[in-house]
Amino acid sequence: MKQRIITAIVFGAILLPTVIYGGMPFVILTYVFASIGLYELLKMRNLNLFSVPGLISLALLWVFLLPDEFQYILDTVTHSKIEIALLGVLLFLTYTVATKNKFTFDDVAFSTMATLYIGIGFFYFIETREAGLVYIIYSLFVVWATDSGAYFIGRSFGKNKLWPEISPNKTIEGFIGGILCAVIVSVLFVTFTEIDATYIELLLITIVLSIFGQIGDLVESALKRHYHVKDSGTILPGHGGILDRFDSLLFVWPLLHFFYLL
Repeated sequence: MKQRIITAIVFGAILLPTVIYGGMPFVILTYVFASIGLYELLKMRNLNLFSVPGLISLALLWVFLLPDEFQYILDTVTHSKIEIALLGVLLFLTYTVATKNKFTFDDVAFSTMATLYIGIGFFYFIETREAGLVYIIYSLFVVWATDSGAYFIGRSFGKNKLWPEISPNKTIEGFIGGILCAVIVSVLFVTFTEIDATYIELLLITIVLSIFGQIGDLVESALKRHYHVKDSGTILPGHGGILDRFDSLLFVWPLLHFFYLL
């Protein structure tokens, strides 16, 4: 527990000031987090980031992460992100031939999905910060409240397993408790901040975000269980890897935009 607390303090001391400051330092930090997350995900399948397919994945990730304000960079090569992604898939497939199928079609699919999963989530991290600091703080508090509520209510009242094949310790009571705690956060944000939403709007959005935040956590649990790893990485002692800390948020940030809150 002591190690977890120390790690959380150090991590928060790096993350929060950078989020508050925004601008290029924030974009750079996001690129670092996303690159580490990609490394962790590829490693689960025993794929090396510093290999030909790994570097293709990294290049595609960096393209996906380009904020809208830097769209002019892509305009100079007259290709969209989707077109560049398709080129990346062709390069992946070409590499299966070059390696005589040591890098397989399944590896192509995994590398492509890994890049999209990490890239889309962290791209919307940048875009959410561009929309305003209050939205980033809101998303963080929704996830933190959901995680804390699910943990403590689950420990105190949990009797019915949520999805034991994926995450044996999670309970239905904890799942509902996480949503209730997130709802409290939504009320506080409408009351005390200038977030652009009514009570009902933010209440409904928060419920959906809390549900999908927990689904995001289960998705990463399913990945780790499938590839027989305990944590996605070791960069955060006591907490695991970057994916272990951002798995819920990688679902929450895109949904903030899909629901037109921003």
